Amino acid sequence: MRRRMLFSTLVVTVIAVMLLGLPLGALTYKSVYTENVNELQRETEIIGTEVEAQIERDGRIDTEDLAREYPRRHIEITRPDEPPIVTGGWQVDPDAPDAPPTIVASATTDTGIDIQTWRATEQLQESIVNAWLGIASLSLLAIAVAVGLAMLQARRLTLPLVDLAATAERLGSGVTTPWGHRYGIPEADRVAEVLDRSAERIAGLIATERHFATDASHQLRTPLTALTMRLEEIIAEARNPEVVREEGEAALAQAERLVETVESLLGRARKSQNPEVEPVHIDDVLQQCVDEWSPVFQQEGRALEVTGSGGLTAMTVPTDLSQMLATLLENAYKHGDGRVTVRRVDTGQSVRIEVSDEGDGIPEHMAGRIFEREVTGGNGTGLGLALARHIAESEGARVELIQTDPTTFALFLPSSAGGLSKITGPV
Repeated sequence: MRRRMLFSTLVVTVIAVMLLGLPLGALTYKSVYTENVNELQRETEIIGTEVEAQIERDGRIDTEDLAREYPRRHIEITRPDEPPIVTGGWQVDPDAPDAPPTIVASATTDTGIDIQTWRATEQLQESIVNAWLGIASLSLLAIAVAVGLAMLQARRLTLPLVDLAATAERLGSGVTTPWGHRYGIPEADRVAEVLDRSAERIAGLIATERHFATDASHQLRTPLTALTMRLEEIIAEARNPEVVREEGEAALAQAERLVETVESLLGRARKSQNPEVEPVHIDDVLQQCVDEWSPVFQQEGRALEVTGSGGLTAMTVPTDLSQMLATLLENAYKHGDGRVTVRRVDTGQSVRIEVSDEGDGIPEHMAGRIFEREVTGGNGTGLGLALARHIAESEGARVELIQTDPTTFALFLPSSAGGLSKITGPV
């Protein structure tokens, strides 16, 4: 592209210079020639005046004086009824075959004296050549300036295209950081802005997919663990049909919960579903969580108990509530110690569910960052609490750390549809 721009600019400039330079050269030639002829004509008239003055004063023509005064002229003076007088500093026969090119001018005085003056065209040719050289120099300068400007313009136009191509290549290779370059060209800047916005959208999509993968792996791990334990119970009690049936129903419930969890995560990742809250009986969801986690805690010799007010109802999504409670219980299981207590509190405007344990608590330097992604105080992934808070905020609830020692997390749920905007802090 740059080469084509330079070539086209050079062709246009040469054509423009020729269209202007050739007529200008012809006009210069005519102007210089006319100027020299007029100058010689004025000299001839002056010579006639001097000749008349010499005749009137001395009665004769002083040819030597005229030769000294006009050294590069050939002058012929013709008086009536007398032979011509030849003078001037340049004695040559203009009519001779080998005579150099000349220009001639003639004049007649008031007394009838004819005067003809010849001059060689060397000076005229030199003036014309100098003028043409000046025109040619200006033409070459114009071509050089045009080529220089074309190179600058080509560079200014092509470099953004090369840069934008590199940006597009970066996007194609997965580098989604906006480039942020602007070039002062509206069209190129528009393309750069579109590419930057595309980079931001692609980065958002990639981040969403990554979050979905990590969140799915985290959220599915607990139901899978519970399902595995149920299947192990079935194997262990294969001779007792009642136990097998009970554990099989529990395993089926876990499988159904897995399906609901996957659908919920997919909906959030694709942003195709908005959570629709509904009145949910807290005790039913808590009982389900206790049934899933009690065997896990029992294996570690730890207790899991539920206290507080029963019969509470909150506006939430059952699947989301199960995920948030499972995250808090898993956090207490992994990072806590001793008894884990789930306490239900009715505050009027909201329902608060507290999960506490008897461990060493959370260090003060981590308390303010405990809900950030990939921040963990142990061997965990650092995703559970961040995901639980995200799920809670999407439906108007909140998850907060209300006490660091012993560690106590609280889940605030609106008790009615009008209470969504009234949860302002721990009660």
